[in-house]
Amino acid sequence: MLGRSGLSRTGSFRPENLGQNALHMIGHLCFTLFVIGVLVFTIIAATYEPKNPIFHPSTKIETFLTSSSNATFRSDNSVVRTGEDFMVSNQSAFATFINAKDVVETKEGSTDEISLSRCEGDWKEAIDCKDPEVFHLMMKVVIERFEDIHFYQFGKPAPGPKGNTCDMAWRFRPKEGKTVAFYKDYRRFVIKRSKNCKLSVVSIGDYHSGGNARKKKRKNQKPGFEQGGVPLPVVGEPINDSLPVVESEIAFSRGKYLIYAGGGDRCKNMNHYLWSFLCALGEAQYLNRTLVMDLTLCLSSIYTLSNEDEEGKDFRFYFDFEHLKETASVLDQQQFWEDWNKWQRQDGLTLYLVEDSRVTPMQLSEVKDSLIMRKFGSVEPDNYWYRVCEGETESVIRRPWHLVWKSRRLMDIVSAIASRLNWDYDSVHIVRGDKARNSDLWPNLAQDTSPNILISTLQGKIEDGRNVYVATNEPNMSFFDPLKDKYSTHFLEDYEDLWDENSEWYSLTKELNYGIPVDFDGYMRASIDTEVFFRGKKQIETSNDLTDDCKDGVNTCNTATS
Repeated sequence: MLGRSGLSRTGSFRPENLGQNALHMIGHLCFTLFVIGVLVFTIIAATYEPKNPIFHPSTKIETFLTSSSNATFRSDNSVVRTGEDFMVSNQSAFATFINAKDVVETKEGSTDEISLSRCEGDWKEAIDCKDPEVFHLMMKVVIERFEDIHFYQFGKPAPGPKGNTCDMAWRFRPKEGKTVAFYKDYRRFVIKRSKNCKLSVVSIGDYHSGGNARKKKRKNQKPGFEQGGVPLPVVGEPINDSLPVVESEIAFSRGKYLIYAGGGDRCKNMNHYLWSFLCALGEAQYLNRTLVMDLTLCLSSIYTLSNEDEEGKDFRFYFDFEHLKETASVLDQQQFWEDWNKWQRQDGLTLYLVEDSRVTPMQLSEVKDSLIMRKFGSVEPDNYWYRVCEGETESVIRRPWHLVWKSRRLMDIVSAIASRLNWDYDSVHIVRGDKARNSDLWPNLAQDTSPNILISTLQGKIEDGRNVYVATNEPNMSFFDPLKDKYSTHFLEDYEDLWDENSEWYSLTKELNYGIPVDFDGYMRASIDTEVFFRGKKQIETSNDLTDDCKDGVNTCNTATS
């Protein structure tokens, strides 16, 4: 009995139980795999850094930039949209913005004063701007004063010129901003201390009034601000757009260069210029070469005050060269030729000449010479630089739009105008007369729009009493007087102190231009007008759809759409 019982199977291994046991084992195995999968997914989720969601070009922009159609420049004649315009704002991509409750607890009653936790010395002594309680008061008042902007970062206050003043800087973005950029402001605060040791902010100065809080740019500090490893424009920061210099003869001799010479692109409109320039820059990047560029432009007569083409305009008047030189390999043409003539013979540097734009970048990829020079002829339009990027090359060379930003000197004026309006305004585009029909600056806008039609157009779209910025080519501001009964109207000319002889822009561009004053030309005006327009909370543009209701017996106009 004992031997028999020792050989007998336990209940769990009886034949009738084998299927049930197998199911249990499979269940345990699946659960184990599930737990392992969850752990792996958790580790990946914690360590994975996705591509920055800030840069998701819209379908329209993507189609324009990557079109497989003929790449010949189409003069759609608009103010040039540059790299920062192709960044689509995604608020979730930004770090958490500062909230008033995070700075200091909000209390009932007055919000522009605090009682010091300690009260020592003479109450008439100078304000200690480095006192944390003073810092908190200034931050709190600013956040509550400017309701239409998000604050990202505050700098520590610096003493002002008087004992009762402190300067403070901050980075911010408009709450309803459609462009991906940060702005920097620094203002002067007048602070009062009472006998019972209460501190209160008496006044806050205008945009960029607190110069002592403006930090100098550190050496080797990159332009803009990085978010997720991607540089973003910061308007208001110090600018360092000095020309790059090759460190040594050895470094120069080891370099590989590309230069475009001649051609018919000179003195064309700015759209044409960028379309060609970015073709050259794209080829240089494809070939892994430094682009040798001419920083002097010829400004087309359509932009100049003299109505004639004007040579000698600096690239840096219109575009952000600091960002370009930090993100791409470029050299100034004049500096390059000085170094080339100095070291070319003794170091055996060679030149490869290309005189046919049909020679593709792909065919030049194996060239070992130090310098590739593309030389363009005199017959238009075959001598345009952008011809290089047509045909089969179009699918290979991508124009690096993200490398070209607008001049931060101009964008600082845009920021100043928007700040004076507290970033709380609506905007409208109006273009009139023959310039509207032929304008390179204001495409697709209404011609000869009458004030009454304009008022009826805005009716129901913009609330009465709102600040309205009018971007227009109309020189006679009295034309818009009927609007003043319903809105608080603002025009570019209202802010001419931002570029007159006493302005920061005037002194900076004069210094850049070797002491010669720089004209505030038509392209600059249209660029600023357009950018202020784009920062309005509501933007009313006009379409090309003619309607019978728009005929007043004299002029024909277009209806506006938001």
